[in-house]
Amino acid sequence: MLTQKFPFLLPLRIVQRKAFFYTEMRWDRHIYAKTLQAEALPYHLFSADNGLYNTDTGFDMVYQDNKVHNLQLAAKFLDGLLIQPGETFSFWQAVRHADKHRPYKDGLVVQDGQLCVAYGGGLCQMSNLLFWVFLHAPFTIVERHTHRKKDFPTMRDAEPEGVDATVSEGWLDLKVKNETDHTFQIGISFTDTTITCSLFADKPLPIQYEILGKDLRYFRKDSTVYQEISIYRQEIDMDTQETIAERQLYTNLCAITYPLPDDAPIVTCGLGASI
Repeated sequence: MLTQKFPFLLPLRIVQRKAFFYTEMRWDRHIYAKTLQAEALPYHLFSADNGLYNTDTGFDMVYQDNKVHNLQLAAKFLDGLLIQPGETFSFWQAVRHADKHRPYKDGLVVQDGQLCVAYGGGLCQMSNLLFWVFLHAPFTIVERHTHRKKDFPTMRDAEPEGVDATVSEGWLDLKVKNETDHTFQIGISFTDTTITCSLFADKPLPIQYEILGKDLRYFRKDSTVYQEISIYRQEIDMDTQETIAERQLYTNLCAITYPLPDDAPIVTCGLGASI
Protein backbone atom coordinates (compact mmCIF):
# COMPACT_ATOMS: atom_id res chain seq x y z
CA MET A 1 0.00 0.00 0.00
CA LEU A 2 1.04 3.62 -0.51
CA THR A 3 1.25 4.24 3.25
CA GLN A 4 3.60 1.25 3.60
CA LYS A 5 5.95 2.74 1.02
CA PHE A 6 5.60 6.24 2.50
CA PRO A 7 4.82 5.90 6.23
CA PHE A 8 4.72 9.67 6.75
CA LEU A 9 1.41 9.67 4.84
CA LEU A 10 -0.29 7.37 7.37
CA PRO A 11 -1.57 10.11 9.76
CA LEU A 12 -3.20 11.91 6.83
CA ARG A 13 -4.72 8.67 5.60
CA ILE A 14 -6.18 7.96 9.06
CA VAL A 15 -7.77 11.42 9.24
CA GLN A 16 -9.22 10.96 5.75
CA ARG A 17 -10.61 7.51 6.53
CA LYS A 18 -12.25 8.65 9.75
CA ALA A 19 -13.88 11.62 8.00
CA PHE A 20 -15.40 9.39 5.32
CA PHE A 21 -16.24 6.73 7.91
CA TYR A 22 -18.45 8.97 10.04
CA THR A 23 -19.86 10.94 7.11
CA GLU A 24 -21.07 7.71 5.53
CA MET A 25 -22.78 6.70 8.77
CA ARG A 26 -24.57 10.06 8.90
CA TRP A 27 -26.35 9.19 5.67
CA ASP A 28 -26.74 5.41 5.90
CA ARG A 29 -30.31 5.53 7.29
CA HIS A 30 -29.44 3.76 10.54
CA ILE A 31 -30.60 5.30 13.81
CA TYR A 32 -27.64 4.77 16.10
CA ALA A 33 -28.00 3.98 19.80
CA LYS A 34 -26.76 6.93 21.88
CA THR A 35 -28.87 7.05 25.05
CA LEU A 36 -27.11 6.22 28.32
CA GLN A 37 -29.20 5.26 31.35
CA ALA A 38 -27.65 4.72 34.77
CA GLU A 39 -30.46 2.50 36.07
CA ALA A 40 -30.34 -1.04 34.74
CA LEU A 41 -33.36 -2.42 32.91
CA PRO A 42 -35.25 -5.01 34.99
CA TYR A 43 -34.56 -8.26 33.11
CA HIS A 44 -31.07 -9.72 32.97
CA LEU A 45 -30.58 -11.79 29.80
CA PHE A 46 -26.94 -12.82 29.65
CA SER A 47 -23.49 -12.06 31.02
CA ALA A 48 -19.96 -13.05 30.06
CA ASP A 49 -16.61 -12.19 31.56
CA ASN A 50 -13.08 -12.13 30.29
CA GLY A 51 -9.66 -12.01 31.92
CA LEU A 52 -7.99 -8.64 31.53
CA TYR A 53 -4.36 -9.72 31.48
CA ASN A 54 -2.78 -11.99 28.88
CA THR A 55 0.71 -13.10 29.87
CA ASP A 56 1.44 -14.92 26.60
CA THR A 57 1.77 -12.02 24.15
CA GLY A 58 5.56 -11.83 24.18
CA PHE A 59 5.32 -8.09 24.89
CA ASP A 60 5.97 -6.16 28.11
CA MET A 61 3.04 -6.37 30.55
CA VAL A 62 2.84 -2.58 30.57
CA TYR A 63 0.81 -2.91 27.39
CA GLN A 64 -1.69 -5.07 29.26
CA ASP A 65 -2.03 -2.30 31.85
CA ASN A 66 -2.48 0.19 29.01
CA LYS A 67 -5.17 -2.01 27.49
CA VAL A 68 -7.10 -2.02 30.75
CA HIS A 69 -6.89 1.78 30.81
CA ASN A 70 -8.26 1.91 27.25
CA LEU A 71 -11.06 -0.53 28.01
CA GLN A 72 -12.13 1.50 31.03
CA LEU A 73 -12.28 4.68 28.96
CA ALA A 74 -14.45 2.98 26.33
CA ALA A 75 -16.65 1.38 29.01
CA LYS A 76 -17.82 4.80 30.23
CA PHE A 77 -19.59 5.24 26.89
CA LEU A 78 -20.95 1.69 26.77
CA ASP A 79 -22.11 0.97 30.31
CA GLY A 80 -25.84 1.73 30.44
CA LEU A 81 -26.23 2.24 26.68
CA LEU A 82 -29.78 1.54 25.51
CA ILE A 83 -30.47 -0.12 22.16
CA GLN A 84 -34.09 0.75 21.54
CA PRO A 85 -36.46 -0.72 18.91
CA GLY A 86 -35.27 0.19 15.43
CA GLU A 87 -31.87 1.38 16.64
CA THR A 88 -28.48 0.10 15.53
CA PHE A 89 -25.53 -0.33 17.85
CA SER A 90 -22.21 0.83 16.35
CA PHE A 91 -19.06 0.31 18.39
CA TRP A 92 -17.39 3.41 17.00
CA GLN A 93 -20.45 5.62 17.23
CA ALA A 94 -20.67 4.66 20.90
CA VAL A 95 -17.00 5.18 21.86
CA ARG A 96 -16.08 7.84 19.29
CA HIS A 97 -15.22 10.48 21.92
CA ALA A 98 -14.04 8.19 24.71
CA ASP A 99 -10.51 9.64 24.55
CA LYS A 100 -11.54 13.31 24.34
CA HIS A 101 -10.62 14.23 27.92
CA ARG A 102 -8.21 11.40 28.79
CA PRO A 103 -6.18 9.96 25.91
CA TYR A 104 -5.85 6.28 25.20
CA LYS A 105 -2.49 4.64 25.83
CA ASP A 106 -0.45 2.49 23.49
CA GLY A 107 -1.60 -1.12 23.43
CA LEU A 108 -1.34 -4.19 21.25
CA VAL A 109 -3.01 -4.26 17.83
CA VAL A 110 -2.69 -6.31 14.67
CA GLN A 111 -1.53 -4.20 11.72
CA ASP A 112 -0.67 -5.65 8.32
CA GLY A 113 -0.91 -9.10 9.86
CA GLN A 114 1.63 -8.36 12.60
CA LEU A 115 1.12 -7.86 16.33
CA CYS A 116 2.47 -4.45 17.26
CA VAL A 117 1.94 -1.44 19.53
CA ALA A 118 -0.38 1.45 18.63
CA TYR A 119 -2.49 4.17 20.20
CA GLY A 120 -5.71 2.77 21.67
CA GLY A 121 -4.65 -0.84 21.31
CA GLY A 122 -6.65 -3.55 23.01
CA LEU A 123 -10.16 -2.30 22.27
CA CYS A 124 -10.85 -5.43 20.25
CA GLN A 125 -11.18 -7.25 23.55
CA MET A 126 -14.26 -5.10 24.21
CA SER A 127 -15.72 -5.64 20.75
CA ASN A 128 -15.09 -9.40 21.00
CA LEU A 129 -16.90 -9.55 24.33
CA LEU A 130 -19.79 -7.40 23.12
CA PHE A 131 -20.28 -9.56 20.04
CA TRP A 132 -20.38 -12.75 22.12
CA VAL A 133 -23.06 -11.19 24.34
CA PHE A 134 -25.03 -9.83 21.37
CA LEU A 135 -25.22 -13.32 19.88
CA HIS A 136 -27.36 -14.30 22.87
CA ALA A 137 -30.11 -11.85 21.94
CA PRO A 138 -32.32 -11.41 18.85
CA PHE A 139 -30.10 -8.82 17.21
CA THR A 140 -29.49 -8.73 13.47
CA ILE A 141 -25.79 -8.65 12.60
CA VAL A 142 -25.21 -5.63 10.34
CA GLU A 143 -21.41 -5.53 10.30
CA ARG A 144 -18.84 -7.81 11.85
CA HIS A 145 -15.26 -8.65 10.87
CA THR A 146 -13.09 -11.53 11.95
CA HIS A 147 -9.41 -11.19 12.75
CA ARG A 148 -7.62 -12.39 9.63
CA LYS A 149 -4.91 -13.82 11.87
CA LYS A 150 -5.34 -15.22 15.36
CA ASP A 151 -2.30 -14.96 17.65
CA PHE A 152 -3.79 -16.42 20.85
CA PRO A 153 -6.24 -19.20 21.74
CA THR A 154 -9.79 -18.26 22.73
CA MET A 155 -9.66 -17.04 26.34
CA ARG A 156 -13.23 -17.99 27.40
CA ASP A 157 -13.95 -21.68 27.88
CA ALA A 158 -17.71 -21.37 27.21
CA GLU A 159 -17.16 -19.70 23.84
CA PRO A 160 -16.61 -21.63 20.63
CA GLU A 161 -13.91 -20.60 18.21
CA GLY A 162 -14.82 -18.04 15.57
CA VAL A 163 -16.93 -15.50 17.48
CA ASP A 164 -14.49 -12.60 17.59
CA ALA A 165 -15.22 -9.15 16.16
CA THR A 166 -12.27 -6.94 15.32
CA VAL A 167 -12.66 -3.16 15.03
CA SER A 168 -10.50 -0.41 13.56
CA GLU A 169 -11.71 3.18 13.58
CA GLY A 170 -12.17 4.41 10.05
CA TRP A 171 -12.11 0.92 8.59
CA LEU A 172 -13.92 -1.80 10.57
CA ASP A 173 -16.94 -1.55 12.87
CA LEU A 174 -19.19 -3.84 14.89
CA LYS A 175 -22.88 -3.15 14.24
CA VAL A 176 -26.04 -4.97 15.30
CA LYS A 177 -29.64 -3.83 14.82
CA ASN A 178 -32.57 -4.19 17.19
CA GLU A 179 -35.49 -5.19 14.97
CA THR A 180 -37.69 -6.25 17.91
CA ASP A 181 -40.12 -4.36 20.16
CA HIS A 182 -37.78 -4.80 23.16
CA THR A 183 -35.33 -2.25 24.54
CA PHE A 184 -31.94 -3.71 25.44
CA GLN A 185 -29.18 -2.28 27.60
CA ILE A 186 -25.45 -2.95 27.84
CA GLY A 187 -23.75 -3.26 31.23
CA ILE A 188 -19.96 -3.19 31.68
CA SER A 189 -18.16 -3.78 34.96
CA PHE A 190 -14.60 -4.51 36.09
CA THR A 191 -12.75 -6.26 38.88
CA ASP A 192 -8.98 -6.14 39.29
CA THR A 193 -8.57 -9.05 36.89
CA THR A 194 -11.76 -9.37 34.80
CA ILE A 195 -14.19 -7.43 32.63
CA THR A 196 -17.85 -8.44 32.55
CA CYS A 197 -20.37 -7.53 29.86
CA SER A 198 -24.09 -7.99 30.55
CA LEU A 199 -27.25 -7.51 28.55
CA PHE A 200 -30.55 -6.39 30.07
CA ALA A 201 -34.04 -5.92 28.62
CA ASP A 202 -37.20 -4.00 29.49
CA LYS A 203 -39.32 -7.16 29.42
CA PRO A 204 -38.64 -10.90 29.44
CA LEU A 205 -37.92 -12.80 26.24
CA PRO A 206 -39.90 -15.96 25.44
CA ILE A 207 -36.76 -17.68 24.18
CA GLN A 208 -33.13 -18.01 25.12
CA TYR A 209 -30.18 -18.53 22.80
CA GLU A 210 -27.30 -20.96 22.63
CA ILE A 211 -24.34 -20.47 20.31
CA LEU A 212 -22.72 -23.53 18.76
CA GLY A 213 -19.59 -24.00 16.71
CA LYS A 214 -19.79 -26.83 14.20
CA ASP A 215 -17.52 -28.47 11.63
CA LEU A 216 -14.30 -27.09 13.13
CA ARG A 217 -11.33 -27.95 10.96
CA TYR A 218 -7.73 -26.88 10.45
CA PHE A 219 -5.97 -26.96 7.10
CA ARG A 220 -2.65 -25.82 5.73
CA LYS A 221 -2.06 -23.82 2.58
CA ASP A 222 1.29 -22.37 1.54
CA SER A 223 2.78 -23.08 5.00
CA THR A 224 -0.05 -21.18 6.77
CA VAL A 225 -2.51 -23.00 9.02
CA TYR A 226 -6.14 -21.87 8.79
CA GLN A 227 -9.06 -22.46 11.11
CA GLU A 228 -12.58 -22.79 9.70
CA ILE A 229 -15.75 -23.15 11.77
CA SER A 230 -19.49 -22.61 11.23
CA ILE A 231 -21.39 -20.67 13.90
CA TYR A 232 -25.02 -21.57 14.64
CA ARG A 233 -27.61 -20.02 16.95
CA GLN A 234 -30.26 -22.16 18.62
CA GLU A 235 -33.52 -20.73 19.91
CA ILE A 236 -34.75 -22.50 23.05
CA ASP A 237 -38.26 -22.12 24.48
CA MET A 238 -37.99 -20.69 27.98
CA ASP A 239 -40.94 -22.73 29.30
CA THR A 240 -40.28 -26.15 27.78
CA GLN A 241 -36.49 -25.83 27.26
CA GLU A 242 -37.01 -27.39 23.83
CA THR A 243 -35.00 -26.23 20.83
CA ILE A 244 -37.51 -24.61 18.46
CA ALA A 245 -35.14 -23.31 15.78
CA GLU A 246 -31.53 -23.40 14.69
CA ARG A 247 -29.82 -21.49 11.93
CA GLN A 248 -26.32 -20.85 10.71
CA LEU A 249 -25.15 -17.29 11.28
CA TYR A 250 -21.86 -17.38 9.35
CA THR A 251 -18.71 -19.37 8.60
CA ASN A 252 -15.51 -18.02 10.11
CA LEU A 253 -12.07 -18.38 8.55
CA CYS A 254 -8.77 -17.11 9.94
CA ALA A 255 -5.07 -17.92 9.99
CA ILE A 256 -3.63 -19.47 13.16
CA THR A 257 -0.18 -18.48 14.41
CA TYR A 258 -0.16 -20.04 17.89
CA PRO A 259 0.78 -23.71 18.47
CA LEU A 260 -2.17 -26.10 18.21
CA PRO A 261 -2.55 -29.16 20.45
CA ASP A 262 -0.53 -32.14 19.29
CA ASP A 263 -3.70 -34.12 18.54
CA ALA A 264 -5.29 -31.40 16.38
CA PRO A 265 -5.71 -32.79 12.84
CA ILE A 266 -4.37 -30.46 10.14
CA VAL A 267 -5.24 -31.27 6.55
CA THR A 268 -3.16 -29.99 3.65
CA CYS A 269 -5.57 -28.64 1.06
CA GLY A 270 -6.65 -25.59 -0.91
CA LEU A 271 -8.36 -22.56 0.55
CA GLY A 272 -11.99 -23.60 0.02
CA ALA A 273 -13.97 -21.38 2.38
CA SER A 274 -15.40 -17.90 2.20
CA ILE A 275 -16.38 -15.56 5.01
